[in-house]
Order: sequence, then C-alpha cells, then structure tokens
Amino acid sequence: MGAGKTTVGRQLARRLGRPFYDSDHEIVERTGVPIPTIFEIEGEEGFRRREAQTIAELCEQSNVVMATGGGVVLNPENRRCLHDSGWVVYLNVPPAMLYERTKHDRNRPLLRVPDPLARLEELHTLRDPLYRDAAHLVVEGSHLVAAGIVQHLLREYTRLCKT
Repeated sequence: MGAGKTTVGRQLARRLGRPFYDSDHEIVERTGVPIPTIFEIEGEEGFRRREAQTIAELCEQSNVVMATGGGVVLNPENRRCLHDSGWVVYLNVPPAMLYERTKHDRNRPLLRVPDPLARLEELHTLRDPLYRDAAHLVVEGSHLVAAGIVQHLLREYTRLCKT
C-alpha cells in the first residue's frame, strides 16, 4: 500500500521486456468499478475473493512481472501461489513513509479511518512477516528511488535466477 510496487514493477517489466500486470488494476478492469466501490458493495471479504481469483490466474502465466495489492499476503493460498510460480520481491517501506505517500489518496478503503498512520502501522505489523514468508528477496524500499530499486532487482535477478 504505497510501497511503489506498481512503479517499480512497471519499470522492471520494461527493462526485462516482459508484460506487466497490476492485480488491483486487473480487478478494476474486470469489474468495471473502482476498488473502493467493491469494498462498499462486497466488503473486504468480497474484494479478497476477487483478488485471490485474479492472483491464481496471473500466476498461471509465465515470464511476466506482477505487482499485487498490499493485502494479497493475507491469504495463504496467494502466498503459496506467488512463491511457487515466480520470484517474489517484498518492498519493505516504513509505515511513516507509506503514510506520507498515501495521505491524500482517496482510493485506499482501508485508510478511511480517523488515524491512517496508526492503521498503516497495524497493517505493517500484521503483513510484514507474511511478506517475508512469501518473498525470495526483501528490499528496504525507503532508501532508494524506483530506478535504484529496479537496478538492484536486475542485479539480483541476474545473480539468483539466471544461474
């Protein structure tokens, strides 16, 4: 949620010459409505069902770069599917930085609370170990801009995945 997954993923896909998918954008495209509307009508549970279906379908493809929504790791099947079908990178960004990046974004239903920073801290505490469980590589995303992260990922991908 605001870590830069889409920005980094899009740039990485371009550098690798591969298709790029953002699972949240895929859900919006398939339903024809924004994610906050899905949350309003179906609740988080309904959204998570759609998310799991989208992830399963995207994991069947090969040689793609995918960015996922922040809560994708809550579902153990999503974590397994992602880990087993590709090279998973966790962009770890501190909640305070996520807050600065998302505080004016009205498209994030989980942050429509009186204290969004506290909510981000709660989400990070819950999700961080799940991301680490699914990831093949953890990148501390607070110290680099997107281009620097992409360069780092290209080096690591070459070192770890091309051997």
